[in-house]
Amino acid sequence: MPVATSRSTAVTLPEGPFPHVALSAQLRFEASLPYGVCLAFPSRGPQGETLEWYFGRDLLAEGRLASAGDGDVRVEPGPDGRVLVTLNPHDAGRTVVSVPAKAVAAFLNDAFTLVPPGTESEHLDLDAVLAQLFP
Repeated sequence: MPVATSRSTAVTLPEGPFPHVALSAQLRFEASLPYGVCLAFPSRGPQGETLEWYFGRDLLAEGRLASAGDGDVRVEPGPDGRVLVTLNPHDAGRTVVSVPAKAVAAFLNDAFTLVPPGTESEHLDLDAVLAQLFP
């Protein structure tokens, strides 16, 4: 049985200087971290680093239907079949990422198939959680 799922998609930054330029991104879910999802942006630079944002799987699910979240990450339905993910870290400027709603729905379907709602604690790998918190 698979222990992870991911979906590559093209996103835009509607409040950025080039709002219609598509960027590569990936939505990721690991059964060992059942409460969260990752929105990752592969780097094209020489370092090859990937920028990753982790936030709640339920936040993504709720936010694709109605505005949700009140911390560093907010999710809400956007125009034209999009989902808007607002990343607002305390030490940097706000970034809004526009993701196709169909990609989000398909990704969540896969994630909820791997770990159905209400069964998250059965899949929780505390060592993996600690490794994410304290790299």
